[in-house]
Amino acid sequence: MFVKIFDEEHELDLEAKVNDFLKDIDDKKIIDIKYNIACLYDGRGQIYCYSCMIIIKD
Repeated sequence: MFVKIFDEEHELDLEAKVNDFLKDIDDKKIIDIKYNIACLYDGRGQIYCYSCMIIIKD
């Protein structure tokens, strides 16, 4: 088993990278997909972090 982690500042960038990765993976090998959004304020504005972890059978 192994994981692949993606992290982007924009949700559409994350979506594109995950979809690009998944097109080469047999869907029967995917165990789970986790998705998370984090938001923080840096004094100038809000910063978003969109992340995804894919757990795959080796």
